Amino acid sequence: MARLFGTDGVRGVANRDLTPLLAYKLGRAGAIVLAQSTFRRPNIVVACDTRISCDMLECALVSGICSTGASAICLGVVPTPAVAYLTRLYEADAGIMISASHNSFEFNGIKFFSDQGHKLLDETEDMIEKLVHDDSGTDFPFAENVGRRKVLNTAGEDYIKYVESTVDVDFSGLKIVLDCANGASCKVAPELFRRLGAEIIVMNDNPDGLNINKKCGSGNTKYISQKVRETGADLGLAFDGDADRLICVDENGEVVDGDAIITILSLDLKKKGLLVNNTIVVTVMSNMGVDVFAKKHGINVVKTQVGDRYVLEEMLRSGCIIGGEQSGHVIMLQHNTTGDGLITAVQLVRVLKNEGCRLSDLASVFTRFPQVVVNAKVRDSLKHKFMEDDDIAAMCRSLEDEFGENGRVLIRPSGTEPLVRVMIEGENTAYIKHKAELLAALIESRLGT
Repeated sequence: MARLFGTDGVRGVANRDLTPLLAYKLGRAGAIVLAQSTFRRPNIVVACDTRISCDMLECALVSGICSTGASAICLGVVPTPAVAYLTRLYEADAGIMISASHNSFEFNGIKFFSDQGHKLLDETEDMIEKLVHDDSGTDFPFAENVGRRKVLNTAGEDYIKYVESTVDVDFSGLKIVLDCANGASCKVAPELFRRLGAEIIVMNDNPDGLNINKKCGSGNTKYISQKVRETGADLGLAFDGDADRLICVDENGEVVDGDAIITILSLDLKKKGLLVNNTIVVTVMSNMGVDVFAKKHGINVVKTQVGDRYVLEEMLRSGCIIGGEQSGHVIMLQHNTTGDGLITAVQLVRVLKNEGCRLSDLASVFTRFPQVVVNAKVRDSLKHKFMEDDDIAAMCRSLEDEFGENGRVLIRPSGTEPLVRVMIEGENTAYIKHKAELLAALIESRLGT
């Protein structure tokens, strides 16, 4: 049986893979496991993004929570990082976010946070999964002992106030384009940047349940780049559907991704003597340019497997305070316990304002090596077995020998989709793109449907 939890919670097509019945079982099991140390009726924070399926899944999830005697505190639509923060602020026993992050609207997901706002360890997820499959030995309350659903309307405001408190400079004089991806940041992001004094131009802030991440947000910067150039804005900030990712666009419309953002913010911390352990934590997918930057500025780099949860685990283990992924997950542990697009955005703009320069100047500390990623569509059951195929393994070895120290090949299965991602870095974009496409085609032919 395939593991229920992926790299970012339980995810799938809503009402096909992620059904109301599964959501109900996850609510029951999650409430039992995450609140087992409390000696009172546990409280569990629940929030969602703007997908059409969120109402359906929230009802089922909350029913499951209440069936254990726990209370569900429903926050409505707020970003995923708000759930991490508000779980701590409200002293809840756990937090749950209903979202499929950057995926299209038909997907949805359920991700859990501990009482400290951390994503769960694999062992904890395994305990929940075991109860999902069989809770026959569990006694459930009845009559007056069942739980209640509570609605809290101040969540967005409480989160905005916190993010605003993390910067000590106003953003007056800056024109900023915000792309809210028709997702969870639609209300909080514009209000936050207005309060901080910026002139804002807002895009994709009219969710209809179907348009989340559709040709917008951190996964598609074409239109925000155009808008920045057309309006003469100083920069653009593009969030994903649940606002735990941020991708920026400089004044010329050029993309500033997670790798570049991490280098900018870590250099600012180092200059102030605040870069704990003089170390940043990134994943194996980070661009080779991060290593070049780090060597030049005397900063150490620790790399983990792909997934912001693994970055966070390493940060907590080693005490580092900044890390993240090229995709725009940036974790700043002095501010929040998970990737937080709004925290990242205000911290980046703070540096920009204090330095009195352009974003392209800040981003110049990072030189990107040509890198291409090509997705190979495979059977989900086979996506972890690509290196067991002799032809695929042979082609990988051949490419690695060819590139030597001037490039690299990295293949990894997606944690949320039936895909194998082929990433190649090298000196010539056209050449590495051709090689990546050949390798992806081979993987599809051997492991695809």
